[in-house]
Amino acid sequence: MKILSNEQLVAAYRDAEKNDQDRDWVKLLKNEIKKRGLNPQ
Repeated sequence: MKILSNEQLVAAYRDAEKNDQDRDWVKLLKNEIKKRGLNPQ
């Protein structure tokens, strides 16, 4: 995965959730968000 800023990471997570993309990709993004201590809401 390419390095993303916090804002880009949250935006990518929201897009993946909204567009019902691959569950593994959504899970990977969510894990990275948790690691960085962000809130995707």
